[in-house]
Amino acid sequence: MIKIYGMETCPDCTYVEEQVKGNANYEVVDIGSHVRNLKEFLRLRDSDPAFDAVKRAGTVGIPCFVLDDGTVTLKPEKAGLRRRPKDAEGASCRLDGSGC
Repeated sequence: MIKIYGMETCPDCTYVEEQVKGNANYEVVDIGSHVRNLKEFLRLRDSDPAFDAVKRAGTVGIPCFVLDDGTVTLKPEKAGLRRRPKDAEGASCRLDGSGC
């Protein structure tokens, strides 16, 4: 099972979540729904090198995918999903409005 960490207020996360609805091969964990989920994600983010670049950039690193073999990636394609198109309409997570 592929675990997906995200938040319902993140447009990139909701784009990914729509692709996995009803698919038992994926588990979606909303890090904003309970502090327990946030702590679980932060433990992963604090320790896995997959987050090094996003931490340097000052971003969160969601959606995040933990593959069946335990590999952590921020690339939806590695989890068999599509990335939200850069020119997609909708909200932005970044304060400058440039994306998530």
